Amino acid sequence: MKLATRAAVLGSVLGICSVPAMAQETRWGLGIAGGTLGVGPQVTYRASPHFGVRANATFLSLSHAEAVDDIDYDGDVDLRSFGALLDWYPTGGGLRLSLGARSNENEVGVVGAPGTSVTVGDTTYTPQQVGTLSGTVSFAEFAPTLTVGYGGTVGEGFTFGAEIGVMWQGAPRINDLRATGPLAGTVLLQADIEREEQRIEAELDDFEVWPILQMEFQYRF
Repeated sequence: MKLATRAAVLGSVLGICSVPAMAQETRWGLGIAGGTLGVGPQVTYRASPHFGVRANATFLSLSHAEAVDDIDYDGDVDLRSFGALLDWYPTGGGLRLSLGARSNENEVGVVGAPGTSVTVGDTTYTPQQVGTLSGTVSFAEFAPTLTVGYGGTVGEGFTFGAEIGVMWQGAPRINDLRATGPLAGTVLLQADIEREEQRIEAELDDFEVWPILQMEFQYRF
């Protein structure tokens, strides 16, 4: 499924690039982009003064802690995505409005190890009964993006740009939360874990819309 999503995004890039250029001079660019989506390589194509296209892949790992009811979860956030954007330059200069989509593999690995009695779902358990709770939060594989940005030349062939916007990556999903304690296989704890999954998803609901703040540095040729 993820390969199909990547193919669809890449197909959109190739389709745009196959359109005849509207300007006498075409400008390709190769560089690096980094920010809240992660860091990675980027390739650009300015087909005319008013239209261009970009494609990039971004990666980043970081930590984030989140408390859900009585349990403190440590989260390992892995940002991995591949995207394509259609850039519109309304004035023909550096100001651009960009509409795109990403093949989204962002995940959050959560681990909670209670030190005192905690409520899981609707039942109170001791740390020994629960052990460690762990699972993976994932998001939609196809994520539309909308940004506004500006890029300018900083030297012969070199450009610097920045953009701000949002990525709609869908509601968080976790369906593999599991415990390691002696009650892990009981019907009661399994039912409470399902309720805990719903609470974790609700707590992470703010991540449905991911903020985009990216900078780029590249060479045009």
